[in-house]
Amino acid sequence: MQKRNVFAGPYLDRAAHLRQDAEWFADALADANSRVIPVWNSRSLVYEGDDPRAAFIALGDVPPERRALSDLILLGRIDTTSFFAYELDGLDAPQLLPGARFEDLRLVASLLPPEEAGLLGYARALVSWRRRHRYCGTCGATTVPVKGGHVLVCTNPACRHEQFPRLDPAIIVLVSDGDRALLGRQASWPVGRYSTIAGFVEPGESLEDAVAREVLEETGVVVDSIEYHSSQPWPFPASLMLGFTAHAVTHEIRRRDEELEDAQWFTRADIAGGVPLLPPRQSISFSLIEHWFDAGSDRPLSDFHGTTSWPPPR
Repeated sequence: MQKRNVFAGPYLDRAAHLRQDAEWFADALADANSRVIPVWNSRSLVYEGDDPRAAFIALGDVPPERRALSDLILLGRIDTTSFFAYELDGLDAPQLLPGARFEDLRLVASLLPPEEAGLLGYARALVSWRRRHRYCGTCGATTVPVKGGHVLVCTNPACRHEQFPRLDPAIIVLVSDGDRALLGRQASWPVGRYSTIAGFVEPGESLEDAVAREVLEETGVVVDSIEYHSSQPWPFPASLMLGFTAHAVTHEIRRRDEELEDAQWFTRADIAGGVPLLPPRQSISFSLIEHWFDAGSDRPLSDFHGTTSWPPPR
C-alpha cells in the first residue's frame, strides 16, 4: 500500500451536512468535549518534547465574546469530538498551555501523528483564507462567514457575492532517465539543497501539459510517459501539490527562465552519499525522490536519510 503524504488522509469527518445546522452548532458550542485548534501568526500550537503532539484547547477556554461562529471555523468531528479553528491576534505569542508553543508547521508536521498534522494543516489553511478574504473581491465591501465558516458572503445587499476556500493546483514531478533523477534548486534554499521540479498549473492547461511545460521551461529537458503518483495538501498558504513521475527524452540541461539557480542529474549513489541535500521529509518532493530511489536500490532511502530532528529552541 502506498504511504500517504503528510497532511493527507481521512483523519476526520468534515461534517459538511452540519455546517448550516443551527441547533447542532448550539449544542457543539456548549459541549465540554469540543476542541479548538488555535492559529497565531500562521503558526500552530504544539507540545514540545521527544514525542511532539498537537495542542488543542477546550472550546470553553475561548473568551466568551469570541465563542461564536463569526470567529470559529468548523473543521469536523473525530468520533464524538467536534473541532474548530480559531485565529489569535497580537504581536507576541499567547501562552495557552504549559509545555506548548506556536511552531511553523512546515518544521514539525512530519514529527506529529498523521491525523494531528492533517488537522493542523486544515486549520491553518482555512484561517489563512479567511484572513485574506475579509473584503469582497467584486465590490470591496466587508464579508461575513456563513456555513460553519466555509463561505464568506459580501455584506453589500446589491452584491452578496460568495467566496469559497481556494486551492492553487501545482504539479511536482520526479524526472528520471532510469539511473538518474533530475533535480533543481532555488537560490533562496539552504546551500546544497535540491528538489523535484514544480510549478503552478495555468488556466486552460491539463496537469500533464503543465508537467511537460514546467520541466521544459526550468531545465530544457523534454519528457514523456507522465504518470500520476500522489497528491498532498500544502497549506502554505493554499496549494494542492499533484505529484507525477516522468521519463526524460532529452538529457541536456538548458535553463530557460530564472526560476532555478541550478539543475543537475543525480544518481542513487550521489543521493545515498548525501549529495544533494534533500527536501524536508514531510514534503511530497521527498516522497517522489524516495519512490524513485527505492524502486532501483537494494536498500531504501530511509537507511541513508533519517527523520528530521525537532527544531532547536529560539
